[in-house]
Amino acid sequence: MISTRHEITVAAPVETVWRLHTDIAAWPLWHSGVERAETSGELAVGMSFRWFTHGLDITSTVTAVEDCRSITWGGPTSGIDGMHRWTFVPAADGGTSVVTEEYWTGAPVDADPDGMRALLAQSLIDWLAELKEAAETVVAQGAGERQR
Repeated sequence: MISTRHEITVAAPVETVWRLHTDIAAWPLWHSGVERAETSGELAVGMSFRWFTHGLDITSTVTAVEDCRSITWGGPTSGIDGMHRWTFVPAADGGTSVVTEEYWTGAPVDADPDGMRALLAQSLIDWLAELKEAAETVVAQGAGERQR
C-alpha cells in the first residue's frame, strides 16, 4: 500500500471551493488531467461517477460526504484499488484549507511502490493547484462583477 497527503490554502470561501470540487461533471473545465467525467445522480453516499484521467477509465463510488466539509470516494482501476478523501476547512481570513489524502493498493503498486507514489503525489499536487486557480478565478470574477 502507498499513501500520500497534500494540502493547499485557497483564497476563496469554502462554499466556492466545495461547489467547484463536487461538480464532478464539470471537472474537465478546470482540471487539465481529467478528460471526461460523468455522474450517476446527486452527490450522496453510494453515488458513482466515471472519469477518464491519464489514460485510466475509473468508476468511483462516494463512500462518505459531509456538505462543505469532506468527501471520500474509491474504486478499482487497472489493478489498483484506491480510496481518496478530501477535507475542506474554512479559514479565519475567508479562505479555505484543502487537504487531500489518497491510498492505493494492488499489484501495480506492489511492483513499483516508489514510482507509483511519485505519480500519485504529482497528480494530487496538480489537482490542488488547479482547484486553487479555478476557485480564486471565480472569486476574482465575482469581485469584478460587483465593481461594475
